[in-house]
Amino acid sequence: MALPVSADATPAAPVRSVSARHFVRLKLRVMGNNFRGQGWRIALFVGGALLGLWFAASGFFLFAAPGLTDNGRYAVLVAAAGGGLLVLGWLLLPLVFFGVDETLDPARFALLPLPRRTLVTGLFVAALISVPALAVLIASFGLVLTAWSLGGWSAGLVAVVGVLAGLLLCVAASRAVTSAFATMLRSRRVRDLAAVLLAVTAALLGPLQVFGLAALREADWARLTGVATVIGWTPLGAPWTAGIDVAQGRVWAAPVKLLITVVALAALLAWWSRSLESAMVGAASAGKAPVRRGVDGGAVAQLFPRVAGWARRDRFGALVAREARYWWRDARRRANLITIAVVGIFVPVMINVTGGDFAAMEDEGLTAAASDSSPVVVTISMVFVGVLAAVTLANQFGFDGSAYAANVVAGVPGRVELRARMTAFSLYVLPMLAVVAVVLSVLLGQPGWIGLTAGSLAATYGAGLAVNSLVSVLGAYSLPETSNPFAMNSGAGLAKGLLTLLAMLASAVAAVPMVVAAALLGDAWLWLALPVGVAYGLGAALLGAYLAGDVLDRRQPELLATVTPRR
Repeated sequence: MALPVSADATPAAPVRSVSARHFVRLKLRVMGNNFRGQGWRIALFVGGALLGLWFAASGFFLFAAPGLTDNGRYAVLVAAAGGGLLVLGWLLLPLVFFGVDETLDPARFALLPLPRRTLVTGLFVAALISVPALAVLIASFGLVLTAWSLGGWSAGLVAVVGVLAGLLLCVAASRAVTSAFATMLRSRRVRDLAAVLLAVTAALLGPLQVFGLAALREADWARLTGVATVIGWTPLGAPWTAGIDVAQGRVWAAPVKLLITVVALAALLAWWSRSLESAMVGAASAGKAPVRRGVDGGAVAQLFPRVAGWARRDRFGALVAREARYWWRDARRRANLITIAVVGIFVPVMINVTGGDFAAMEDEGLTAAASDSSPVVVTISMVFVGVLAAVTLANQFGFDGSAYAANVVAGVPGRVELRARMTAFSLYVLPMLAVVAVVLSVLLGQPGWIGLTAGSLAATYGAGLAVNSLVSVLGAYSLPETSNPFAMNSGAGLAKGLLTLLAMLASAVAAVPMVVAAALLGDAWLWLALPVGVAYGLGAALLGAYLAGDVLDRRQPELLATVTPRR
């Protein structure tokens, strides 16, 4: 592809100008090259496309529901709320998946003498060639069917214009936000803060969904329709509701809303154009490195974080200190810790306190809702939390990547390696599990069950450590070299799902004796659960490290090759 030279140079021959179609061809060619000779990538892409089309079809019928039922009462609500969520999704998700679509990364064009207008136009058009854009287009065409059914062909044509404008608005918003925050996201502190917030948000999706469904049952739909009408006059809902307005007789509103959309689109493109240079070459200054003074113990002691300050100054202690520091600083590892903290509280409360029904809790009261809980049910919920906490280690070597070569060269014994990793991980997880045990017992109004909850958690967590240590040695996979805590290499998503399911099932089976004991021993188990659970979990973890350590000693080179990211 020929590119124009800079303005101050004298070309020796005419140069063909670059247009948007060159960016589209470039993207399609790169995608095709990625699939060449990679049948599994093609299969995963087809699977992702089918999943996207399934969501598109679901969205289409949701948007078309008022038209299919010939009931326009909630047409504005569906259009404004659904369209507004689409725009917000495209606005916020790029901050999570920044850099995933590398063919659209502006930094790749930093050294090319392309005018800013050409870059914006080309990248904008190329961004439209994607499965998400196609899915949004198919889903939003349900609004066209609704407008056509309620107001005839004129309303349908206006809805077509609004849907296309809405899609352009979504793509422009995602590109503008990505470029505007590119420089800020290069700062390590900002990336770490963003990773924490995003991990908390992701972990809260389940609780928010449950509370949202409960709120929908009590929603005042008339008031929500009024809120949707207001949203329809903002850029979030204006393009999607223009056709509905024509169908309901408010013809004058359609051109005004389309004008609002055009102004918002122009503002986003202008913002993107102004921030594009910083996205290409900008860099955040990390500032001066802090100077640590007055630290006792010398340079070696400074390498041990406070949480591992008790560790011996030997090989085992050094491994514990390193892993403890990584679990606190690595965004991907920290995201898993946050998930454990949030889900570990939410799931037991939902199962034991509310019975999965928050509306019932509101009607009957907290004490009445928790009265049906039993030691067996509590133990089962604790098994789930313990399994979830330990499954994080199912790909613990994948977090290291090529850095694991240092351990291979140093000849670290497998048993020492796994025991140190278990210890460092437990420094953060065990306090969270203790909080879960105490909080649940207090909420249930049964302080005497603290031993039951804590013992069940300890046994399940220890068994999970044993299972996941072996899984992490035999079934490791590489992770991309990125600060995005949710990023995955192509094909790793399926592998991660299968490994997680296998590890969770095996850990749950290993914890079945705790459930059986709770069912058979009655009140006596309330006193025996804690010591038996701690002994069972500790013994299982040590046995797992012993067995998996031998396997690790034999597979160190193969494991290193497996977890090293492919470029």
